[in-house]
Amino acid sequence: MLAVAGAILAIPGLAVAGSGGAGTSSSGSPNVAVQPGNVPVTATSNGITLDANASAFVRSGVSITGSVPGADAGDAIEIDQLGTAPATSWVRVAIVRAASNGSFAAAWHTGRAGQFTIRAVLQANQASSAAASPPAVSVTVYRRSIATLYGPGFYGARTACGVVLRRRTVGVANRTLPCGTEVQVYYNGNVATVPVIDRGPYAHNANWDLTMATGRALGMLGTAVIGAASTPPTSTPSTSTPPASPAGRGGGSPSAQ
Repeated sequence: MLAVAGAILAIPGLAVAGSGGAGTSSSGSPNVAVQPGNVPVTATSNGITLDANASAFVRSGVSITGSVPGADAGDAIEIDQLGTAPATSWVRVAIVRAASNGSFAAAWHTGRAGQFTIRAVLQANQASSAAASPPAVSVTVYRRSIATLYGPGFYGARTACGVVLRRRTVGVANRTLPCGTEVQVYYNGNVATVPVIDRGPYAHNANWDLTMATGRALGMLGTAVIGAASTPPTSTPSTSTPPASPAGRGGGSPSAQ
């Protein structure tokens, strides 16, 4: 729920808690697209500007700021949230009032992980907001989770999702998410989107097992605290059930939704 506030989003750094195993092959870098995650996002439409941060954590405040034209100073502004589920509609999460200079500020707190769109609408224009195309920004909310690394000793084996694990295989293991589910992994200010390719982990109170190639691409050296958010799978790898999954470096309940 949003409340009028000026809280600044603080993205925590990594929390290394142990060794993650042997290193990756020196034959080249894996094909992992790593992008900055802790960056500002902004949108402007119809004279209204909306600013936020691209990354947030569950139950941490996301600072939402912006401005309206001088003629609308003092007017009420509605902050709406749109989720990623099919047929999701806009939900009002706060009403703030623009200051005399047209600026406004609010803090958004959510208990769910996932990707959300946030928009700002002058309340007087709410009825025509669809036609007015108010400014909107996308924010990914991550759940803090313990992640381990795996790979050495299992290369050449087939995962529970039917993927042959190699030194440069990109992906994560999770105990319940469907094979092929895309997971955004946030670590130390960077984000990589990788698929679920295996089952696990099953020890060390971990929620995720990252392949060594995935972890190394993000700069992980061993067991660490990451942020994780999942989206529905766009395709599902083979779900044939081979012998035991090579995953299994951690445990605990899955953390994405």
